[in-house]
Amino acid sequence: MNTAYIGLGANLSEPMTQLQRALTVLASHPALSVIHHSSLYGSKPMGPQDQPDYVNAVAKLETSLAAEALLDVLQQIELEHGRVRKSERWGPRTLDLDILLFNEEIIASERLVVPHYGLTKREFVVYPLLEIAPTLKLPDGTTLESLAEQLPLNGLTILN
Repeated sequence: MNTAYIGLGANLSEPMTQLQRALTVLASHPALSVIHHSSLYGSKPMGPQDQPDYVNAVAKLETSLAAEALLDVLQQIELEHGRVRKSERWGPRTLDLDILLFNEEIIASERLVVPHYGLTKREFVVYPLLEIAPTLKLPDGTTLESLAEQLPLNGLTILN
């Protein structure tokens, strides 16, 4: 069995509902088990500021899938939730599901980079991850606690 941490985010079409639905879909998938998930957090958009605030969370999954097969499942769930992939980086979206960590692996393929390239710089990932896995270390040995100490909250709030 593989352990994966997934970042969830949305800022369109009732984002809190989008994340709750996504967690339900993940839990019902035959190759996935949702072990734990964080609270829902509100955050300011990373990119253009002329878009709604985001709702974010992190889930810990166990899966029999390999990393890229998990990516396929996550992208299919995004599509089913109305995700339209545009060339605009950090634009608004109905649902974003990112593999943050996969076991203790470092993956650098054409389709997938793990640990997620933005994990260490995004408070809306670090703090929810710290909530559900306070002793977790990244593959390079970095602790979440040390990352949190370096990251300001930037208006991050717990919504539930």
